[in-house]
Amino acid sequence: MELTKTQLLISWALRLIAAGILLQTLFFKFTGAEESKYIFSTLGVEPWGRIGSGVIELVAAILLLVPRTTTLGALIALATMSGAILSHLAFLGIEVKNDRGLLFGLAMAVFVVSLGVLYLHRFEIPIIGSKLRPQAV
Repeated sequence: MELTKTQLLISWALRLIAAGILLQTLFFKFTGAEESKYIFSTLGVEPWGRIGSGVIELVAAILLLVPRTTTLGALIALATMSGAILSHLAFLGIEVKNDRGLLFGLAMAVFVVSLGVLYLHRFEIPIIGSKLRPQAV
């Protein structure tokens, strides 16, 4: 099913928000910023977890921006942010290194907008998308 013009504009806005946040945080992961090192050391996966999650987030951001791979990018972003949110709730806390919950909020934002992208593109989701289409009577 084709998206309406309004749905397409909303989709692009959501995709740009998610990709923008994902790409912006890569600088801190790939340069070994103090907060990133603290987070991944606390989780016991520094440096490979930091670098690996950065690569996954880079892939998700690129896939989100390519129309043919939007749903895959949204699924990867959703899965990655689920891990980040659970890490905050279980191990790190909402506030990390006096950031007032900024990193947690960014993870939540990417999670929510990725859900929005998936909802708009639900018929394109591999394997289950065709089952979500309304059936002709």
